[in-house]
Amino acid sequence: MNQPAHAGGHAPPSGVPTAQAPKRWSLRSRVAMLAALCVAGAVALVSIGAYVTVRGNLYDQVDSALVARASSVLNDRKVMETGGEQIPGYLFQLADVRFDLVDARGDSLLRHPGGRPPVDVPEISVAAGASSQSIRTDGGSDMRVLSVPYEYADGVALVVAQSLDDTRRSLGALAVVLFVIGGSGIVVAALAGTAVARGGLRPVERLTAATERVANTGDLRPIPVSGDDELARLTHSFNTMLAAVADAQQRQRQLVADAGHELRTPLTSLRTNLELLLAAGRSDAPELAEQDREEIENDIRAQLDELTQLIGDLSLLARADNPHAVQERVDLVEVVERALDRARRRAGDTRFDVTLQPWILAGDPNVLERAVLNLLDNAVKFSSEGGTVRVRLQAVGDGSAVLQVADSGPGIAQADLPHVFDRFYRSSEARALPGSGLGLAIVKQAAERHGGAVWAANAPEGGAVFSLRVPGAPGG
Repeated sequence: MNQPAHAGGHAPPSGVPTAQAPKRWSLRSRVAMLAALCVAGAVALVSIGAYVTVRGNLYDQVDSALVARASSVLNDRKVMETGGEQIPGYLFQLADVRFDLVDARGDSLLRHPGGRPPVDVPEISVAAGASSQSIRTDGGSDMRVLSVPYEYADGVALVVAQSLDDTRRSLGALAVVLFVIGGSGIVVAALAGTAVARGGLRPVERLTAATERVANTGDLRPIPVSGDDELARLTHSFNTMLAAVADAQQRQRQLVADAGHELRTPLTSLRTNLELLLAAGRSDAPELAEQDREEIENDIRAQLDELTQLIGDLSLLARADNPHAVQERVDLVEVVERALDRARRRAGDTRFDVTLQPWILAGDPNVLERAVLNLLDNAVKFSSEGGTVRVRLQAVGDGSAVLQVADSGPGIAQADLPHVFDRFYRSSEARALPGSGLGLAIVKQAAERHGGAVWAANAPEGGAVFSLRVPGAPGG
């Protein structure tokens, strides 16, 4: 029996748990843990250093005390007799230590009820004269044992031992104190790290909330900024990005709205003319005069040309908004000459007065050629019959060059000068002429895309002058 197929692969068997990705700690937890670990490492190093130093000092004190007592015994000339042996009387004043006199075989030369100190190979070596001194810690009795040669008899060693119980208790108390203080420091560091992470990451949380808000609602309001640290600069950058996105959306909406408005008129006219032709083709309709049919067909061709130009201009504007533009070495003189060749073919009896200086820049030659061609076509459109279009390209001395295109027309009205580069803007004189109202907008966008600018003015001798400035360097 065939089993039903599952899209994207086989479904896991029922009752079998699926593997889940391990949850990662939040950034706040990681900051707090990092602070605690850093403090723990520092506390551990300091504690180990303090413990080792104190332990060494305490052992040194025990050793120094044993050496001092042994020296006192050896320098004491008072002799007492005990069990037939003459020994210094100072030995019996060592009440808090264990002592003994041992020979080279390790046997004691004293008879007293006190406990003997530990005697092993090091002490026997001193008694036999093989070593000048021995000091060690006896693990069995937990005592510090010192042995030195006994000056009053040959082959005898004085052995002095002191318990390390007090030293061990002091070291144990120190270890407890270091552990408590170190543990408290780690806890405080973790709490402080959490507090610092909470306060320091608050701007990041705001950025996260803003990102989620933008993704869910499209709300591009800026985020409040406080302070001047790195996170504040990050917030400023994020707000700048939001403003750029909002501006792009606004320009996109405006472009769509303007395009819809501009397309409505030619489409309506085109539809009307097509309906007239279709209606005239019916068998019961009156015959359409040949002249009327020709006028309608010419109108349709003109409207199709207008739609084609408008769609092409819109596509060019959309491509010009692409941030990943092609950048290459461009000879601006070659670009202008190619645009002039195209403009002359449709300029009729309009003449061109051209003066060009070599200029090189980095950019997109196709976009620049279209911008120059739009300036030339605009100048031809507004020039009088048989007029001259003046084209000048020259360096201006600030690392940029200016291309000027001047027509021989009536010029631009003062009320229209601030708006001539707006999308779909057409002056009252231009509305009677063909065009989409996007040509000069394309020029402005091309100039800004190449780090330049464009402006319009009226020439003193008459006519309009459009100037396109671009950065670069003189050509060789």
